[in-house]
Order: sequence, then structure tokens, then C-alpha cells
Amino acid sequence: MIDIHSFLLALGIGNIAFAVLMAGYTHGAAPSPGLRLWMWARFGIGLCQLLGWSRPYLGVPSLNGIEGAGWILAVSLEVAAYCIFFGFARWQRVLLPVSALALAIVLAAGSAGTKVAYLNALVAMVVALFAAAMAWILLRPKRRASLLQRIIGVNDAVFAVSVALWGASFLGSETVLGQRAAHEYAYIAGYLLMIVNGFGFLLLCKEKDDAEMARLATVDSLTGLPNRHAFLERAEYARQAALRQRQPLALAMMDIDHFKQINDRFGHATGDEALIVFARTVRETLRAHEAVGRLGGEEFAMVLPGTDLAGALAAAERLRRAVREAIVITSGTPYTMTVSVGVVVLDPNETLGMALARADHALYEAKRGGRDRVEVGRLQRRA
Repeated sequence: MIDIHSFLLALGIGNIAFAVLMAGYTHGAAPSPGLRLWMWARFGIGLCQLLGWSRPYLGVPSLNGIEGAGWILAVSLEVAAYCIFFGFARWQRVLLPVSALALAIVLAAGSAGTKVAYLNALVAMVVALFAAAMAWILLRPKRRASLLQRIIGVNDAVFAVSVALWGASFLGSETVLGQRAAHEYAYIAGYLLMIVNGFGFLLLCKEKDDAEMARLATVDSLTGLPNRHAFLERAEYARQAALRQRQPLALAMMDIDHFKQINDRFGHATGDEALIVFARTVRETLRAHEAVGRLGGEEFAMVLPGTDLAGALAAAERLRRAVREAIVITSGTPYTMTVSVGVVVLDPNETLGMALARADHALYEAKRGGRDRVEVGRLQRRA
């Protein structure tokens, strides 16, 4: 049998220790509102558990309502932390009214001298509801959850069920486990919640930070397109796949015409806007398996797997026309831009660098021929 009273003391100390550990982790780091809220939620839960442990020694009836209100506030903060972490836009519209209503009911029940058993049952049901909400956030079906998220979500679901059974036992309801067992399993679930969610939320933050670092290392910050390194890596993978499967592979080099004049005439902010508009136009024009990257400045490259010369020319012309129709907003009159494109089809005997060099030469010919046009790069055969 578990000594529930001593176990409650261990849980309280453990949750406060987690909160202090998180405070040390976040000190001096980039602000993370979700992690900060989670830290305060753990601290609040720990205080509530210590208050529950000390109740028999203090003998103050009003502490029952205060402890219950503390539980409502703490679990509300934890739900808010998850909502912020996962980017819920309007979570306040639901969470704040529900939390305020639950808090008002618990405080009113405590002030009215409601029996401790009934008050405990009420608080347990509210905590179970919030734990179920956290499980839903992590496991909701329309979102692909990572293994870590599923582990935390299942743990929240188990805790919600355990606490609900615990609350029902206070009302004298017959539970599958029995009253004593319901209490023990609820405390064991609380212990698992402390360990799994304690480390889990920190690992979720690290997982998110790692993903952001990987994104920053491969994505151009202005246009959102793959940067030079990421594009060349993907293009090389496509080249090797084309050789294995004996499929054609087309490449293109693109350059916004008279880009320096855009900067000189309208300013660099408009030049940046032109790059953003161009990148958006390319994304909207290309098919799903085709890729484009920013190599630097106003120079872009495109890889078109499974595409022969006729298909590449059609894609390049489609893109050229779309760019002409795109509008760049300036401080004065709207500006339209054009693009020159050099297209090649990979030869099995050439490297990616050689193919891109041919495409770049074709791009130069397109500019020399008047710009706003597509040119095909010719393969130089050795004698």
C-alpha cells in the first residue's frame, strides 16, 4: 500500500524542483512564453500538493477552497502553455472563460463550507477536464504528432482518467478500482505526469528549436526558398535518381531583369519585395515535384525531375509569363518585372556543376538577346 500522504509531499517537492530547474534553463536564454508558463504551472501544482500535504497539520478549513483554486489556476496555465507552444490563435476565447467559471465555482463552494469530499470531487473533475484537453492538443487526429508528443499525450490521457476516477470515489460512487485503489492510481499517474511531462515539455521545446535551426540552415530567410546549399543538395539527389531510373532531368537558371535598377529607383526595401513576389510566383507556378532555390542576389535555379526539353521550355515560359503579370507594390506606382531563363537537359556524362554552367551560359544569352526570354543551353560535344 502507498503512503499517500508522504507521496503527496514527494510530488510537491518534485514539481517545484522541476520549476526551479526550468527557471535555471530559461535564464539568459531567448524568451519562450510557452516554457515560462509551463514552469509557473509546475510551480503552482507543486505548491498545491504541498498545501494538500500540510492541511492535516494546519487545520484551517478555508485552505480547502484556496488549494482547489490553486489547482484550477495551475492546470489552466499548463493548458495555456501547450496552446502557445502549438500556435493556437484564439485559445484565450475558450480557456479564459472556462477557467474563470471553474475558479468561481470552486471558490464559491469553498466559501459556502461545502464538504471536503465534494470539493475534492469538483476540483478533480475540473483537473481531469484540463488534462483531457492537453491530451487532445497533443493527439488531435488532424495533426501528425511526433512519437514524443504521442507519449506525452497518452500520459495526459491516463492522468485524466485516473483523476476522474479519483474524483468519483469522493462522491461514494462505486469505481472499478475501489476508493483506496483509485486514490493510489491517481497519485501514481500524477507521479508519471511529473516525470514524463516534466522532461517531455523541455524535449518538445528542444525538438522545436532543433527544427527551427535546421530550417534556418537550409532556407533563405527573405524568400523562404531553399538556399544555395540546400538546393544544390536536392538537385544532386535528383541527378543521381534520374541516372538510376534513366529519366530526363531539366535544370534552369533564372535572373530578375534589371534588378539593380529596381533597387536604385525604388530602394532596397522594394528590391526585397520584388524577390519575395518572384519567389511566391515561382512556388505558385511550379508543380509539386519541381524545386527552385535562391543561389544569391537575384539569381535563382530550378530543377525539374522527369522533364524533357519540351516540358522544360513549357514550364519556363509559363513561369516567365506569370512573372510579367506579378505586381510589386512600391511607395509610388506599382512595378512589374521580367525574368530571363536559361534551360538545359542533363546529359548522363556531365556533373551537376557542368549542367548548371550550361544553364548559366544560356541565361547570359537570354539577357544578351533582349531579356524577358527563355534560351536553351547547347551541349558542347568533345571532338
